[in-house]
Amino acid sequence: MDADARIATGALEDLPAIAGIYHHYVRTSHATFEVRPRTVEAWRAWFDGFAARGRYRLLVARDDGRVLGYASSSTYRPRAAYAPSVETSVFLDESATKRGVGAALLAALLTELETEDVHRAYAGIALPNPASVRLHELFGYRHVGTFSEQGRKFGRYWDVAWYERRFPNHGDEEDA
Repeated sequence: MDADARIATGALEDLPAIAGIYHHYVRTSHATFEVRPRTVEAWRAWFDGFAARGRYRLLVARDDGRVLGYASSSTYRPRAAYAPSVETSVFLDESATKRGVGAALLAALLTELETEDVHRAYAGIALPNPASVRLHELFGYRHVGTFSEQGRKFGRYWDVAWYERRFPNHGDEEDA
C-alpha cells in the first residue's frame, strides 16, 4: 500500500466519498447487486450500523485526506443465533486498485475482529471476480459453496461464490 495511506475508523464525513466509490460499482459492475444508487438517508442508516468497537466495523483507507476505499463487517443474517457471524466487504476507488489498499483494509478489519465475539466471517463474491477471490483466500477465507444464478443485473444472471473465514479463538461465548 502507498506509504502515505492510512487506515482509520470510518467517519460521517467519509460518507460522500464512500458513496461515490460504491455507486461506481452499482453503475458499472456486478460486484454489487444493487441496481440504483442509495439515497443520502440510506447511507446514513447504513453508517449508523457501525461502531468503533464491536462486531460491526467500518474502516477507510485515506491518502492526503482522500478516501481510497473502505472495508466493513456487518450483520450476516438478522436472527439472533447468527450474531457471532459477520459479512465482510471491501470496495476501492478505481485509482486504488492493484496497490495493496484492499489487502491493507481487509487485514486491518480482520485484526480488529479478532478481538470481538466473532466466530465466522463470510464474503459473497459475484463471479467472475478473480481479484476478490485472491484477496479473500490470501486472508484465510475458504470457498464453501457457489449459488448459481443468484442475482440478475445488466440483463444476465450471476453466480455468487461464498467464502468463509474462521476465528478459532473467539465466538464461543454465551448465546446472544
